[in-house]
Amino acid sequence: MLVSPLPNWIILLGYLCGGLIRGMLVGAVVTVVALLFTHLHIHHFGVIIAAALLTSAVFSLGGFINAVYAKNFDQVNWIPAFVLTPLTYFGGVFYSVSMLPEWAQRISMVNPILHMVNAFRYGFLGTSDVDVLRAFLIMIGCTVALFGWALHLLNKGTGIRD
Repeated sequence: MLVSPLPNWIILLGYLCGGLIRGMLVGAVVTVVALLFTHLHIHHFGVIIAAALLTSAVFSLGGFINAVYAKNFDQVNWIPAFVLTPLTYFGGVFYSVSMLPEWAQRISMVNPILHMVNAFRYGFLGTSDVDVLRAFLIMIGCTVALFGWALHLLNKGTGIRD
C-alpha cells in the first residue's frame, strides 16, 4: 500500500466496497436460510436494501479501523467481543426498547446498533422503536465519520508503516 499509485481515498473505497459486497452476500445467505424456516413478508424493500448497505458500510469501515490498530490476530477480536457484542444485546435485537424503563430507553438511543436494528425492523415488519429517518441519518453520520477517521489513519500511515 505504501507504493500504490492510487490516492488513499480510492484504496479505502476499495476496502469499503469489498466489505459492502461481503455484508450483502452474508445478509442474502442468512435471508435464504431463514426462508427455509419461515415465510418472510416485506413491508418496505427499499428501506431494507438501504439499511443493509449502510450497516455493511459502517461495519466494513469499523473493521478496517480495528484492523489498522490491531497488532496481532488476538487484538482483532477485542472490539467485536467487548464493544459490538454488548451493543448488540443492548440494541433491541431481542426485545423492543419500549419495554425498558425510561432512563434505559434514553441510554439506548445513543447506541447506533439500536438504530440499525430498527431500520431493518421497519423494513420487514413495518414498525420501529425509533424514527426511521433519524435511524438513517445516524447510519449515514456513522459512515461518514468512520470513513473520515479511516482516511485520516491511511494518510498518517497508522498501522501501515509500523
